[in-house]
Amino acid sequence: MNSFFDMLDTKFAQPLSKISEQRHLRAVRDGVISAIPLIIIGSFFLIVAMPPIPTNWAYHVWATAHVQQIMIPYRMTFWIMSLYICFGVGYNLAKSYDLDPLAGGQLSVATFLLSIMPTFTKSGSIMLDMSTLGSVGIFPCMILAIFAVEVLRFCKQHNLMFKMPEQVPSSVAHSFEAVIPAGFLMIVMTLINVVFKINLEQVIQTIFSPLVKAGDTLPGVLVPVFLVVFFWFFGIHGDSIVGSVARPVWLQYFTENAEKVAHGGVATHIAPETFFQWFIWIGGSGATIGLIIAALIVGRAKYTKSITRACAVPALFNINEPIIFGFPVMLNPIFLIPFILAPIVMTLVTWFAFSLGLVHMMFVQPPWTLPAPIGAFLATGGDWRAIVLCLINIAIATVIYFPFVRMYDKNELAKENGEIVED
Repeated sequence: MNSFFDMLDTKFAQPLSKISEQRHLRAVRDGVISAIPLIIIGSFFLIVAMPPIPTNWAYHVWATAHVQQIMIPYRMTFWIMSLYICFGVGYNLAKSYDLDPLAGGQLSVATFLLSIMPTFTKSGSIMLDMSTLGSVGIFPCMILAIFAVEVLRFCKQHNLMFKMPEQVPSSVAHSFEAVIPAGFLMIVMTLINVVFKINLEQVIQTIFSPLVKAGDTLPGVLVPVFLVVFFWFFGIHGDSIVGSVARPVWLQYFTENAEKVAHGGVATHIAPETFFQWFIWIGGSGATIGLIIAALIVGRAKYTKSITRACAVPALFNINEPIIFGFPVMLNPIFLIPFILAPIVMTLVTWFAFSLGLVHMMFVQPPWTLPAPIGAFLATGGDWRAIVLCLINIAIATVIYFPFVRMYDKNELAKENGEIVED
């Protein structure tokens, strides 16, 4: 069994882990994560503007009358989310190359804005469609941020920069170093956008559309769930690895859901990241809240009781590293089956619950450390059925983990009684 795990670790887990740490993927991951605080706060204003309470209540009447004003923070976050992500990707990629990160972020934003087709009004004013700065621009902004920083790096490597005397402050020197890259980027983007009238956003969106469509299907949610627990079983941060690739897709689903609700419509995407956070990773990756509950019920060995007490409170707030490395779950053959099976079954149940319209789609991003039923309730805009679904999934995880926890506890009890001698 150990040789089999070693083979999986060597042939699959470690190579894929290295791919996730590739410079550009890491910059994309960190750039998206940098925008999470704005996503969390901005999405809550949707609940403030459209509260899940009866329409005849005084607050609902007031919120309806002032919806435009209440929605301003939402529009200044979600409606221009791609700008924040673009700066974050450019900043982090430039930093990884030991370039000026501020220049990387600014050049990225400038390149992205220059890719947007402007509209000319009769009065001669120029307008930019804000919809291109929201969910539609997530993939284009990331690609263009990478392009901008690579141009900056090329110019730096080939000394295509203005060099200032040493006496000049570093902030001034760095700004002049970006002059030639900025000029090149502006010329190229103007030629593409204005002269040749190529809408880069549409081109990039078309290229990535198969990936976006695939992520909102049943296989599209089962695959990342399996990969996350597969990596975690070897002690590798599965969420970080899978999120490097999938998070931009999840974010696009989430922002599109929020925008539809903000326009008076209904959210339609099943699988934003909140799908996994509040209904699958309850207690942490692997749905280990089920392991903790089962251990509280069946545990008799001293070690089982002590480690369960230590892990229970963190698990309530979706922190399960103590469980992964403390029981341990990592590389423990006893927990391999439930660690994979429980999330898969919960994914199937949750998918069909949403696809059948039994629970509202999610359009709010609560902080991930909230207890799962509360987070699920808020994520769906106040749908009480989300709490029921969350509790059902907790029960499923507990039932699946139960016989394996009992087996584990018996082994620990036998060790304590001297019936089993450890090597």
